[in-house]
Amino acid sequence: MTMAPDSAQQRAPHPYLAMRDFIQSVDDALPGKFEITKEGIVHDMMSPGGPHEVTAAHVSRRLEKLMPDELLAHNGTPDVEDEPEGIMRHPDVMVIAWTDLNVEGSIDPRAVIAAIEVVSRSNPDNDWVTKMRDYPLIGIPIYVIFDPRTATGAVFTDIHSTPAGPRYATRKDFLYGEDVTIADWTISTENLPRYKPETEAEGEAGT
Repeated sequence: MTMAPDSAQQRAPHPYLAMRDFIQSVDDALPGKFEITKEGIVHDMMSPGGPHEVTAAHVSRRLEKLMPDELLAHNGTPDVEDEPEGIMRHPDVMVIAWTDLNVEGSIDPRAVIAAIEVVSRSNPDNDWVTKMRDYPLIGIPIYVIFDPRTATGAVFTDIHSTPAGPRYATRKDFLYGEDVTIADWTISTENLPRYKPETEAEGEAGT
């Protein structure tokens, strides 16, 4: 028996929804962070604790000392999701209003003032390449990267249209130790931790 196209569409799950259901089913059982991008599921096997989480905590605290009470630099759940685009991301820190955070389910990316990522040692292209494409596509106006591998970072702003889709037009690079401006607030990057060299980290893991 053949099904009419409408019936088939009703019964067959959208690939994005199937990926989201899969992530929800394994998220607590497997280590790392799962996200959905245009190419499919991204699994970042970041190590718990260490420079990644310390950097996110420092950036969050330094921003919140300057921001008005109605805003926060949030580094918890939930995800940022644009279902029509088939993208679900989880920024390490997001600057957002309390009222926009107080919703059921995922956050509307267009409510996010800035998304901040700390580069993972295991999958740096997820932050420097795919999120660079995804965040302007879903309307996040400011994207900031901190990279503990190199003690550098960059702030991306000014979304504009290109033949390849929306992209950030402006990039401002910084070195650890310099001040960095994120939206309306300027924070220090002094004393942010760096990843240890791979050989040293591997040696400690084997002890």
